[in-house]
Amino acid sequence: MAMEIERKFLLPEYPERLIQDGQVQVVTRHSIDQTYLAIEDGQELRVRKITDLYSGEITYTHTFKDGKGISRQEIEYNISEGLYTQMIEAVKAVPLVKTRITGIWNGTTVEIDLYTQLELAVLEVEFDSLEEAESFVAPEWFGLDVSVEKKYSNKTVWKELQNQ
Repeated sequence: MAMEIERKFLLPEYPERLIQDGQVQVVTRHSIDQTYLAIEDGQELRVRKITDLYSGEITYTHTFKDGKGISRQEIEYNISEGLYTQMIEAVKAVPLVKTRITGIWNGTTVEIDLYTQLELAVLEVEFDSLEEAESFVAPEWFGLDVSVEKKYSNKTVWKELQNQ
């Protein structure tokens, strides 16, 4: 099982100026429909429909995560459209929809998630080690570090969406 180590920041505004100035180089843009199949005691099972906004290519993934905090175990693999559709129909849930912009800032890969159904924008950075994550000093434009705040986790936001 692979280890996912990431920090999440509450992005106060989209960094348009930094992109225009070349300080952030956009690599990819994707639309992501994310649905949880099961959430319990720090474990989650989810599926995603990922549409590349440049090429139009669509892929589907199935992911298992285990753990809490900035370091969690993760297994993710591609699945067929048919399997994705079966799972979505089985849970009858509203997917969490977001646009993910992946870019490079100062040699670091950043993922900016802009949520479609609510006013929320976050920026995530993944790391190779816990030490690297803990020693990372984020610039002010990243916003507040919400890495361990449950209310900003995708599964919490998705659960709230189901109640609307």
